[in-house]
Amino acid sequence: MHDDRTLVEGRLKRVLDERIRPAVYPESVPLDVALWNAPGEPVPVEEGIGAAPEPVAVGDMWGAPWGTSWFTVTGTVPEEWAGRTVEAILDLGFDENMPGFQCEGLVYRPDGTPVKGLNPRNQWVRIGAPVEGGEEVRLHIEAASNPVILDYHPFLPTRLGDKETAGSDPQYRIARMDLAVLDESVWQLVLDLEVLGELMHELPTDGARRHHILRAVGRALDRVDLQDVNGTAAAARAELSGVLTTPAEPSAHRISAVGHAHIDSAWLWPLRETVRKVARTTANMTALLEDEPDFVFAMSQAQQFAWIKEHRPEVYAKVKKAVTDGRFLPAGGMWVESDTNMPGSEAMARQFVHGKRFFLDEFGIENEEAWLPDTFGFAAGLPQIIKAAGSKWLLTQKISWSQTNRFPHHTFQWEGIDGTRIFTHFPPVDTYNCSMKGSEIAHAAKNFKDKGVARHSLAPTGWGDGGGGTTREMVAKAARLRDLEGSATVTWETPGEFFTKAEAEYPGPPVWVGELYLELHRATLTSQAKTKQGNRRSEHLLREAELWAATAAVRTGHPYPYEPLDRIWKTVLLHQFHDILPGSSIAWVHREAQTTYATVAEELNGIIGSAQRALAGDPAAGRELVFNAAPHERHGVAAGAAAAPTDGGSAQLTERDGGGFVLDNGLLRVEIDARGLVVSAYDIGAERETVAPGQAANLLQVHPDFPNMWDAWDVDEFYRNTVIDLTDADEVTTADSSGAAVRVTRTFGDSRVTQLLTLSAGAKRLDIDTEVDWHETEKFLKASFPLDVHAERYASETQFGHFHRATHTNTSWEAAKFEACNHRFVHMEEPGWGVALVNDSTYGHDVTRTVRPTDSGTTTTLRVSLLRAPRFPDPETDQGVHRFRHALVPGASIGDAVREGYRVNLPERRVPGDAEVTPLVTVDNDAVVVSAVKLADDGSGDVVVRLYESTGGRARARLTPGFTAASVAATDLLERPLTDARRTELQAGCVQLALRPFELVTLRLVREA
Repeated sequence: MHDDRTLVEGRLKRVLDERIRPAVYPESVPLDVALWNAPGEPVPVEEGIGAAPEPVAVGDMWGAPWGTSWFTVTGTVPEEWAGRTVEAILDLGFDENMPGFQCEGLVYRPDGTPVKGLNPRNQWVRIGAPVEGGEEVRLHIEAASNPVILDYHPFLPTRLGDKETAGSDPQYRIARMDLAVLDESVWQLVLDLEVLGELMHELPTDGARRHHILRAVGRALDRVDLQDVNGTAAAARAELSGVLTTPAEPSAHRISAVGHAHIDSAWLWPLRETVRKVARTTANMTALLEDEPDFVFAMSQAQQFAWIKEHRPEVYAKVKKAVTDGRFLPAGGMWVESDTNMPGSEAMARQFVHGKRFFLDEFGIENEEAWLPDTFGFAAGLPQIIKAAGSKWLLTQKISWSQTNRFPHHTFQWEGIDGTRIFTHFPPVDTYNCSMKGSEIAHAAKNFKDKGVARHSLAPTGWGDGGGGTTREMVAKAARLRDLEGSATVTWETPGEFFTKAEAEYPGPPVWVGELYLELHRATLTSQAKTKQGNRRSEHLLREAELWAATAAVRTGHPYPYEPLDRIWKTVLLHQFHDILPGSSIAWVHREAQTTYATVAEELNGIIGSAQRALAGDPAAGRELVFNAAPHERHGVAAGAAAAPTDGGSAQLTERDGGGFVLDNGLLRVEIDARGLVVSAYDIGAERETVAPGQAANLLQVHPDFPNMWDAWDVDEFYRNTVIDLTDADEVTTADSSGAAVRVTRTFGDSRVTQLLTLSAGAKRLDIDTEVDWHETEKFLKASFPLDVHAERYASETQFGHFHRATHTNTSWEAAKFEACNHRFVHMEEPGWGVALVNDSTYGHDVTRTVRPTDSGTTTTLRVSLLRAPRFPDPETDQGVHRFRHALVPGASIGDAVREGYRVNLPERRVPGDAEVTPLVTVDNDAVVVSAVKLADDGSGDVVVRLYESTGGRARARLTPGFTAASVAATDLLERPLTDARRTELQAGCVQLALRPFELVTLRLVREA
């Protein structure tokens, strides 16, 4: 037989595009359209419906950027359409290639009842099936004219990302407003041909199945009368029934489809628009659940449920019913799909606490999976947190985006820093926006790396990012793929059903140890520095607020601020969403974040101040108390206690031969040359130099920064090829300070930097305070510290511990980590001697090593990332004044690094008073760090203490409550007693602990009545 394959395939494409799809709606009549533009921000539904609209017509422009327009459409169903299915086609000017990224709408009935959402792939509203004819139609559309930020030419700078700069030009043109007859037979024929055509392209050309489909498609097209598609669609479908009912091979890959709409809580739209995106999507999904009995839909992010509960209660009522029916599935158990690299220990824990508690309180549901399809890599401390929250599975997709190395598994056990393992799945479909295309289903089967030992994978199905969710077309395709020869099988299943099956069939999956590093989006550790500083500061203020409020409640009966702390935690957790904290959202989002963080700081400082005043006693007594919220003693002050600090020794400043200054406090001698650079940091006791020979530390360096794409997200390795060292100083002079201090001022480009380098009495560290007035574009600012340390690995703090990375690039996996994340410290050491660099708000860094030709010694260079200046999606990223605090700590052990990291983030507070305030709890081993002290969330008055082993070794410790405790129990993160926990009891009023490396423990202490 002659090969006419390409001929038939070409025929199929043209006939579908030009004849069959247009026949889905064979008859239509126009609707009358009127429009009212809401002034300013969105208005309540009743106001939008009750407004007086003005007539408009198809073809008219509408919608200023970020505006809200209320359309009213009216019409009458023709009498002759009686008995047929009729829908309203409401095209606001959609581009079908941009679902979630442009204008959208939510349709209401005249009484304000929501009907469904409108988006580029979902433009219909059912009027009747069948209609009687003559029905009067009146619908209202709350239309959001969200501008297109990520256009066909992506990453172009735009002012549309902030309402204050976006202008008022209309963004969209009304394309269609009709009542139309839906020919369901033609609609079904379209889906038949799409599924078979897409499958056919994925099958081998020499296989019989492909040719069986080809011949059936050819016969079906022969039966289509191009002048009467509607009259011949049924006959065409009959020709396809045989190839559509041939069952799949018994060995076929099995896909669990889960309805899904990954909705970014903010990204190329502000937070307020996400509230409406969620309402539109959930309105669509609850309607689809009513029409499709096999379909199930999963939505993560408790915050998004809370939004619709607060702002769209009529939509939430439908969601809650669907949840009760077991078909709308709260997923993931986190407050938002957060970044997991940068959030601190407690914040990462509270993501699960607040997320899981919301789902338990609202629905009585406890999730066993963490659901993070789009997060930009996963910190090595996360498995323990997932387990401590009572969960056991993880799903993500994003690692498939890695540029250099392909991850070797799709289903595996992920082991964290403490040894906890979490059963993890990467869907091989390689998208969290699966649309049931044949190419996607075939890719999932071919790509699955665990063939032969496992056969199940998951496909999150529906339009996401900007929302939209699953469409009826996707459901129809899935029905055809349920058991179809040549294809993987597709079944709608819940995440829990999938994980249960996957875990049962794969009892011994491979193990991946350590972080799940995304080899992409590395610059998110630096972009939008003020957002990152706001997060870090908020995390530590929350620690202080809980600690002092709990102490005041126990000591004085001061009211514990349950509601404010709960609300503030949720605000901070929301801003850890994986496009807010990483700095990859539009200008509007980050402008609002700065205001929010300032409000959070003000309120938390108020809570802290109120609690400390309640504790401090008489402010007129002439004494001063020092409150230390860090988990270690300092200046003779016990952790958490209040007392007067003691000073020891002194720091001296002298002029240096050749220019510059020498700082010396008997522990450390620091030389700063005439350029204002640190050329020596000598550990006097160890007789050891910190700075590599011939090098200078605290060297500011500027690189060009223009990645190939994803401007705010990416830094590409070639940025290192060009560097400018900032060695010219405008001024190097002494400065007034509590220690010996030098001020250095430099100007470069359009920017200015001032640094204060201080050596305090009794402190074996050099404090570096940096102020940058930054006005560069597409530049990357780093601070370099070349250290005389021979180390094959170094430690970066992460949640509840630290993680080691290589300093070398032996493999492509190590080379790909050319920018990585730390929390409060980076530490490197040779046996017996180490160096730490601690910070108060920076996360990105890089470490490289070279061997010196002069003495064959190793120079290990640590560089911290300070600022960037990408122009997309915010063209003014990081412009303005920034302040950073770092400290170089020579001779530091890992324990010293932990201590100094807390110190720089938790300064002591001084309050007038005469009271004696003892700590609420004390721990007698510095390796065991208390991360939180608070009252139990249930209002019982119990004291909750969370602690962890911080050095990576085994530790014994005694925890002593500063109050009479009746009992103690080990709990999960939600403060529920653990049935399989270690034996925990009070012995002589204390709790004896034996912790594994990095082990996390939560204790609940019941106070004696």
